Amino acid sequence: MANWSPSPIWPQTPRRRRGIWNYPRPHRTGLRAWVPSWRVVVGTILTGMSLVVGLFTAGWIGWAVPQERPEIGSETTTVYYANDKVMGKFAAVDRTIRSLDELPPYVGEAVLASEDQNFRDHFGVDPVGMVRALVSNVTGGTRQGASTLTQQYVENTYFEPGQTSYADKFREVIVAVKVDRDKTKDEILEGYVNRIYLGRGAYGFEAAAKAYFNKPATKLTVSETAMLVGIIPSPSYWDPRFGEESRAVAEEKWARVLRNMAELGHITEEERAAATFPEPIEYKPVSRAGQVGYLLEEVRKELAGFGISEEQLMTNGYRIKTTINPKWQRAAVETANTIPYKGEGAASKRLGVSIVSVDPKDGAIRALYGGKNYEERPFNAATDGKAQPGSTFKPFTLVGALEQGHELNEYYTGNSPMQIPGWTEMVNGVEQEKELTNFGAAGSGGESFGDIDLIDATANSVNTVYAQLNVEITPEKSQDVAIRAGIPPESTNAELSNVLGTEPVRAVDLAGAYATFAAQGTRSKTHIVTSVKDGELTIHEWSDAPVQGAIDPDAMAKATYAMQKVVEEGSGAPAQELLAPDGTPWPVAGKTGSTNRNMAAWFAGYIPQLSTVVGLYQETPEGGQAPITPFGEWAGGSLTGGTWPVWAWTEYMKQVTEGMEVVDFPTYEPPLPSPSPSPSPSTSPSPSATPEDKVLVPFGLVGQRYDGVARVLAELGLRPRMVEVESDQAPGLVAGVQHENQEVKRGSDIRVEVSTGPDEDTVQVPGGLVGGDENNARNQIQRAGLQPDIQYQPSQEVGQGVVMDVNPDEGAEVPSGSPVQVIVSSGPGDVGLPTDEPTDGNGNGNGNGNGGGNP
Repeated sequence: MANWSPSPIWPQTPRRRRGIWNYPRPHRTGLRAWVPSWRVVVGTILTGMSLVVGLFTAGWIGWAVPQERPEIGSETTTVYYANDKVMGKFAAVDRTIRSLDELPPYVGEAVLASEDQNFRDHFGVDPVGMVRALVSNVTGGTRQGASTLTQQYVENTYFEPGQTSYADKFREVIVAVKVDRDKTKDEILEGYVNRIYLGRGAYGFEAAAKAYFNKPATKLTVSETAMLVGIIPSPSYWDPRFGEESRAVAEEKWARVLRNMAELGHITEEERAAATFPEPIEYKPVSRAGQVGYLLEEVRKELAGFGISEEQLMTNGYRIKTTINPKWQRAAVETANTIPYKGEGAASKRLGVSIVSVDPKDGAIRALYGGKNYEERPFNAATDGKAQPGSTFKPFTLVGALEQGHELNEYYTGNSPMQIPGWTEMVNGVEQEKELTNFGAAGSGGESFGDIDLIDATANSVNTVYAQLNVEITPEKSQDVAIRAGIPPESTNAELSNVLGTEPVRAVDLAGAYATFAAQGTRSKTHIVTSVKDGELTIHEWSDAPVQGAIDPDAMAKATYAMQKVVEEGSGAPAQELLAPDGTPWPVAGKTGSTNRNMAAWFAGYIPQLSTVVGLYQETPEGGQAPITPFGEWAGGSLTGGTWPVWAWTEYMKQVTEGMEVVDFPTYEPPLPSPSPSPSPSTSPSPSATPEDKVLVPFGLVGQRYDGVARVLAELGLRPRMVEVESDQAPGLVAGVQHENQEVKRGSDIRVEVSTGPDEDTVQVPGGLVGGDENNARNQIQRAGLQPDIQYQPSQEVGQGVVMDVNPDEGAEVPSGSPVQVIVSSGPGDVGLPTDEPTDGNGNGNGNGNGGGNP
């Protein structure tokens, strides 16, 4: 076979080996050599589509719709005062869910007009929108986002903040398509308007309407809605409160929303043209500072006892109504703020202050003060702190004695010091009768009263009489009465000393027990929550029925009469300044209380409609208790129940009783005093016999002690009424007796004037001080011959350095050289208890009818 050889007609050319990169293309010249063939283009497109479909299919199969984030369903729990004004909130986030039907239709329309006009037409994602956004962003046009409203809903509902990678975005697309298939458009829109963050801590339009405009979302106007919708992309920067630049952007976005709504026919052009930019309210973030924190904590603790957890409070969106009267709460705060913590005569900054008011008819706590600022010191002196109640426990023994048949006209020896048969203590291993004392100057052995009935023994808080009474009725009886009145068993004991209040007690429990006294023996459990609602469903409502006859009503009427004498004749005398509208004293009963070394001081008082307890105790740096450092006008003396506590009780109750109807205690006719076993030498002889309905007021009572005069008048069937007057008689002695040496009808009231000492030179407190500056007030007071006592108090309304109040009032007649308290604003702030180191006092000095023992 002949050898083959190339044809001369087809010259042989070398063949180029093809690689991955086959450009320039062979057999093409110029630009065409670099243009891919249609086969390559089609192949590339098909390959890309296959890859996308494959990835989408894999994602569709592999990615289920996640569980909603736990906080997504949470709603803000709002707590209200008794008058339905907002007190505070419990919230993981500030959110209140509303259905679309509950919202104005233009809320949803505005959202769609601004965020996703194709929402009702696409399937969860908008490919056309994505391409449009891509082109605009690449070509340098207005920067646009491609997320649909459904994608935003998915991002807010299922993904944690910060998940922004490409994989996260692709997953978001998959989930958005699945959600669009599983939920209706209205369900997605409803979820969006309830979950979108709108600034000021508010999630959803209901919370935002309150945060920006102080109204529910149902009351939003179109213009207000447009402003909220406009700032959705960046509420933390476009809120108008951040300044002029933020306001300008907010107005621009507001106008855009209205323009879109008009173009889509949701509003008319006339409505758009008439719209004005709304003015948001001042932003006040929810805080537990000041008093609110203490009150919310009491709400939390009470509801925990009913099985409602803190987690439920933070997430379930309850509406809680409390028993707190906001006016009375403010009065308690203002009263506590009268304690000076700076300057001469300052109180210890470790002073625990309690003011608690309880409604006798149902046990509702109407006011509760237990500290200055919850965020600084979350310890409530009224509900967490305990102190010995002192003589405020004596009425429990008195009630026990009256229930056992004792009467108020029974006499006991009230000498001091005194050994009480049956009252023993161990000394060097030997049981001996214990020597007790009444109140008196330190080292004096206490004041002796001679033979005294239970009325006077109560008014003068005579320890030795009550010690004898407790031996007779047994301490178990006193303990039983205290528990029946409302004192927790752990705050009392069955020791003989329980009559002197030796077991620490909380102020709120003491106020509840005295509320039982005010209700004349009917006990109600103290509480701060009235109801808890979840939507329209009431899940908790206070329903504990009062316990009728917890204390015998007859015994209670007698005990109330005796405790009225504490105010009329004894250590509670400052409470006589609580006056009814006609100028007569308001019916008040109560008991002062102090402890050995003045470790605590109390006044527990009540009118028929309200029980209020004011208490003081002082902590040591180690958390123990120390003698109370005297402060203010009592600096240099001792702090007893008859000093600041009863004064503060009276000042607080003056505000509380404004507009309140005057109600009397049950009518009680005290028995005539039984014969005294050893008549007082100051007692005048009985008058000659007179007709049965007439009695002669004795002559010669002036110059005697009031106690003896009152006893003489009571033995004659008359009712002594003490009035303090200035006279040449020594303080405490009788200066005059009404109808002296005259016949009057048996049972008549007799005015007995008791001397406060000689009249002094008096001057008037200058006028025109309030509203002026501090220096002017100081100079005028000094020129008047008085001593300015400048006290600083915070105020939100009054500028720094401006005089807010003067005590005594401007124009009042006061002794020359007297101190005049000038209350000066120190600027914005809150009241309460500072937390610096204490300055301990020695606990000695004179009280105000109380002391040494446990008055």
